[in-house]
Amino acid sequence: MDKYDVAVIGCGIAGMATAIRLQAAGKSTLILESHGQPGGCAGFYSKKGFNFDVGATTLVDFEPNGIGGDLFHEIGLEMPESEPLDYQLWLPNKSLHLYRDQIKWHKERAEKLGNTASHHNFWALMDKLAVVFWRASRKSIKLLIQNVADAFNALKAIGIRDILFARYINYTVMDILKHYGLENDIELKAVLSMLIEDTVNSTLEDAPLINAALGITIRGAGLRRAKGGMKGFWSKLVEHYKKIGGVLLVGKNVEKFECTNQGYVLTTRKGTFLASQLVSAIPAENTMTIAPPKIKHLLNQYVERDKGNYESAVIVFLGVPESEIICQNLTHHQLMYDYNLPLGNGNNMFISVSAPDDADSAPKGYRAVMISTHCKISEWQNLTEDAYKQKKEYIGGDLMTLARRIYPQLGKDAVIYEIGTPRTYHQYTGRVNGTVGGVRQNVHNSNFKAMPHDIGIKNFRMVGDTTWPGLGTVACILGSKIVADQLLNR
Repeated sequence: MDKYDVAVIGCGIAGMATAIRLQAAGKSTLILESHGQPGGCAGFYSKKGFNFDVGATTLVDFEPNGIGGDLFHEIGLEMPESEPLDYQLWLPNKSLHLYRDQIKWHKERAEKLGNTASHHNFWALMDKLAVVFWRASRKSIKLLIQNVADAFNALKAIGIRDILFARYINYTVMDILKHYGLENDIELKAVLSMLIEDTVNSTLEDAPLINAALGITIRGAGLRRAKGGMKGFWSKLVEHYKKIGGVLLVGKNVEKFECTNQGYVLTTRKGTFLASQLVSAIPAENTMTIAPPKIKHLLNQYVERDKGNYESAVIVFLGVPESEIICQNLTHHQLMYDYNLPLGNGNNMFISVSAPDDADSAPKGYRAVMISTHCKISEWQNLTEDAYKQKKEYIGGDLMTLARRIYPQLGKDAVIYEIGTPRTYHQYTGRVNGTVGGVRQNVHNSNFKAMPHDIGIKNFRMVGDTTWPGLGTVACILGSKIVADQLLNR
């Protein structure tokens, strides 16, 4: 039995980013992925020449000095070809252009969302928090302070001049809206709520202010869609990982792992594998089902705390003639249709369309379209097969109707129309009940109170969206940097 320096369970973005960093640094690594292809909640789905993104559709901070850019620089790979994105945010009575360009965005939000002193003061604080903590993130800050080195690193990353901004660590967004007298500004709250749900999977009342500030300003950090979507991104990454000696085995569901005198032994139906160090890049709930008792015990406190604090998603995949979407210049849109209804099930819906010249995403003359929205997991549980099919058809039709506010002809001559639900995510990612993304963030489970990468077991680490800093491609890539550095004793 071959022995690897590091084995990684799960080939989502966190697992791959961790393994490829370690492989590039000279470690021998093995990734075991239960599904037939890599990606997880940042994966892809292919049919009839179309390639669709199944979860994450964009790459965040893939700029030369960004978190994504740092990953590609560290592993010696050119960044994937991609299109920079602005997108349109649609409210019930107006729309806003969310510019990457900060000057244009500041002007747009003042014109569309309020130009009072209170609005200026609110945005000034959010912008400053974003600058301070995006910079700190790019310096690999680790907010779970577990030792003196972590404290020094945090101080260095934030900077002595800006350390006072750390006092906002236990504030929520609603706390600050109330401070500036904006808690009843319906349009501002709607925009913030949409962006916060999309990035930190939370609400105005619960979202930690600092995390939300990063999410709200994520467009300025650089938002891109890779050529060929996530399939194009993964093809490039997997090819390089194998080229530098990494081993990726798909269809290898880890049934259990244990620590022995030889190292970590991982058991699958198709063989047993041995490694000196182990990284679990699957959610904590999934890890508990295959872990030895001591690890189960340590993870249980976090899993129990966050029970019921997850959501899932519904997504419609469309392959359509280009003529159905040329009425809009931008390819990405976010839509709310009713201020008075809770978000989810179409009321905060994201539409992503492949670029016109992206032949890797769709055949010539066609485009790949993805329409997604959050949903509660409980709504999709305990359904009979007939009830499930009816619910699936209804939500798909509802999302199509809503999307036609932006693209009136969308889907009229679709060559592909498929619907993904929480059951779909459960089937293809193995996540319990089909959860998408990480825990809904609040001040009691984030930052200093989040689940750490190092839970106190020698040569074992957790990484991914149930650990700090949370969900999203950029957060998972930051986590991979922290874990790789720990295992390399940097």
